[in-house]
Amino acid sequence: MLNQVIAVGRIVKDVEKREEEDGKTYAEMTIAVPRSFKNEDGEYDTDFIDCILWNGVADNVAEYCRKGDLVGIKGRIQSTMHDGYRTTDIVAEKVTFLSNSKGGNEDE
Repeated sequence: MLNQVIAVGRIVKDVEKREEEDGKTYAEMTIAVPRSFKNEDGEYDTDFIDCILWNGVADNVAEYCRKGDLVGIKGRIQSTMHDGYRTTDIVAEKVTFLSNSKGGNEDE
């Protein structure tokens, strides 16, 4: 069996890093991924996918990526039950920085 996913999308909001009681760092982010086909109205829908980042991946993304940046994510799908409802996330093993939303200009 194989559980692997690759997604490319834009970060919806700035990533904030957190620390667990045992010292592990993590971050949560959402990426917007446009679908590759049009809906019945002739428009492209967008999926908003929640991602979990751990340790070094969380550190790098929180430091170097911002809202609107385009990233590629390689990871696995994880579903978890919370208070009677199921959430499905990508647990990122690798995040590739593809472009920033400001075209490389930090002053904008």
